[in-house]
This record gives sequence, C-alpha cells and structure tokens, in this order.
Amino acid sequence: MYDLHRFIEAQSKTYDDALREIQNGKKQTHWMWFIFPQIKGLGFTDYNIFYGIENLHEAQRYYDHPVLGKRLVEITNALLEIENKSALEIMGKPDERKLRSCMTLFSLLPNASACFLHVLKKYYDGERDERTIEILRFQ
Repeated sequence: MYDLHRFIEAQSKTYDDALREIQNGKKQTHWMWFIFPQIKGLGFTDYNIFYGIENLHEAQRYYDHPVLGKRLVEITNALLEIENKSALEIMGKPDERKLRSCMTLFSLLPNASACFLHVLKKYYDGERDERTIEILRFQ
C-alpha cells in the first residue's frame, strides 16, 4: 500500500504558491520533491527518499488520485504556457533535471495526459530521462 498522504500533507501549504511561481515563469521556493515527484533512486537526500515514487504502480495511484493527479496536470499545463524560457531558466538547477525525470515517469503511464510528453518535447527536445527508464526497467 502506498502512502500518498505524504504528498497531500506537503502540498497543503505549498501548492498554490508553487502554481503561482510557475505561472509567473520562475520557481522561487522549495517544493519540487512533492509537486513534481520522481522515481525513487535518483537522489539520496531525505526529501528524495521520502517523496520518491516506488514504481509505476505508485505513480499510477498518484496520477489517479483526485487531488494529486489534478494538480500535477494543472501545474504541468502551466509550464506549457511559458514562452521563451528554458527549463533551467524556469526551474533552476538541479530542478530542471528533476522535472525531466518526473515528466518521464508520468508519461510512461497508460492513458496519462499528453501534457507530460509535451513538456518533454518543449523543454528537452522530446528526450526522456534515461536514469528513470533504467530504474524502472530493473524493477
């Protein structure tokens, strides 16, 4: 059983600010791990471990969650509205890499919104994160 409540709790005080930052074209505060989660195993900080998504099944549960999935699609679509900026300019370093990992993970889900692939095309020349794919391949 996956504990998605950790994401709900973390987003309860930060999601609106995160969305506003993206709508303004620049991430300013620290919320990446629980707004744009990535597969566990890419980082080894406490936040990476605690908020890391275990596998595609947990990613699907996150995406299907009525709050978390809606927010992920909403903030991802907000990224697509930004013009004339790179992922690095919007997210900063190293969060531009975390974004690519997140988009890769969720783009691999069946029936996922096309917005994840659109972000990969717009900001990463359509290239998925190879480390994410490699971790998933060995699960």
